[in-house]
Amino acid sequence: MFSTSLLKSHGLVFLIAGGALCCSGLTGAQTPAARGTAVPAASSASSAAMQDPTRPEIQPRLDVDRDPFASPDVEVMAPPATAANTVNGPAANGEAQKRQDGMYVLHADVDEVLLNCTVIDSKGHTVTNLTQGDFRVWEDGIQQTINAFEHQDQPVSMGILVDNSGSMRDKRGAVSAAAMKLLQESNPKDVSFVVNFNDRAYLDQGFTSDLVALHRGLSRFDSHGTTALYDAVAASADQLAKHAKDRKQVLLIITDGADNASRLDLRQAIRRVQDLGGPVVYTIGLLYDADKDESEQAHRALEMLSEETGGVAYFPRSLNEVDGIASDIARDIRNQYVVAYRSTKSMSLGGYRVVHVEAGAPKVGKLTVITRHGYYAKAQQVQTAEETKPKP
Repeated sequence: MFSTSLLKSHGLVFLIAGGALCCSGLTGAQTPAARGTAVPAASSASSAAMQDPTRPEIQPRLDVDRDPFASPDVEVMAPPATAANTVNGPAANGEAQKRQDGMYVLHADVDEVLLNCTVIDSKGHTVTNLTQGDFRVWEDGIQQTINAFEHQDQPVSMGILVDNSGSMRDKRGAVSAAAMKLLQESNPKDVSFVVNFNDRAYLDQGFTSDLVALHRGLSRFDSHGTTALYDAVAASADQLAKHAKDRKQVLLIITDGADNASRLDLRQAIRRVQDLGGPVVYTIGLLYDADKDESEQAHRALEMLSEETGGVAYFPRSLNEVDGIASDIARDIRNQYVVAYRSTKSMSLGGYRVVHVEAGAPKVGKLTVITRHGYYAKAQQVQTAEETKPKP
């Protein structure tokens, strides 16, 4: 079993995009007609009813969007400490500090590195029968010692990002159906959220495992405007860091064009994902009918987003192939290996570390390991004790 120090948030993000991407925070769910419209103020009578403790709680309307995701800052900042990226246990050194929530924390180096790895053979088939001894890991060219290994179908916290720009209008039906297929073939304990984005990103369904609610979120779209893909990725990574409860995290992106509206650039978006624990990004680029220059730009960006974070970029030749890709992604996520090692270089030194993983076993031929290319080292916060009442 993994020690608690190894159970660091490591997530997956799915982004579905169609057109240019823009930087904006995630906005709450709303119907297309309601986007951008103000919600009328409640009457005094209804306000009084809401204050009556004997009346049932009034649930928020599902046909009106909440506020958008807060726009990510252009300057990439260090991620806040969360339950997903702290390690429970006694701290060996450091000075205790009191947090606003009443917990004491110690700052200490946590040198374990966690890698989600997909292994494929020379024919592109997923390999699922390897052991810890079949893997080798290098960091900055120095071989590391693997001290933990796991190959189980663990629940995932997932963000599904769907391009809602004007060019996606005729593709949204097929894209939403493919996203539902992926959800249906995933671990039943997975929790997911849905983001529809154009020049702004809308959180049209928060974290849930309810397939009906997720389908409703995917159905809330009004394809128009430009594409702020990089901003939507950064905002969704923030959402995972703040609210995901599973160690594994994924982002899925489906798009039909290049980003043309974000405040962040591609490198800043990737850095934001890497800083927030390294959620794996899968991308589906519906570029078969895009302008050549835009298609090449989008192809490069989607490949880089996936490769740098340990995911895979797919480029179907038609909408008919998207369902099959969705099944491949679901199978990939459920069959990943988790490899952990303690870095030979102290995390307090900071900086970017290049990671390389190889796998090999007798009579299996050449194997390819898909995982993130590296990570930014940083000291982690270690939660140590709950505040007790002050002594008199």
